[in-house]
Amino acid sequence: MVRTPLTPEERARGERLGRLLREARGDRSMPEVAAVAGVSAETLRKIETGRAPTPAFFTIVALARALGLSLDTLAEWCALATAEAGPDDGGGALPVAAA
Repeated sequence: MVRTPLTPEERARGERLGRLLREARGDRSMPEVAAVAGVSAETLRKIETGRAPTPAFFTIVALARALGLSLDTLAEWCALATAEAGPDDGGGALPVAAA
């Protein structure tokens, strides 16, 4: 089965997800967060850099939990129409739950 190429909007959404996760990770190392989430550091790296713009749902659930993010927050930030309103572009504070 041939995979349909991603649209520019899908790629942009994946890049926003990656930026959000990277910002939420803060000073923690990639291997540390990946271990807490139960995913490989390589998987987290691909998501953060936009090389995996459509990661599996349960991978995102695990990462959100490890980073103290709600799925609602992830969905809200990733669905933004433009990257200007994203977490690293001054679009507002990233709401991260206390660990």
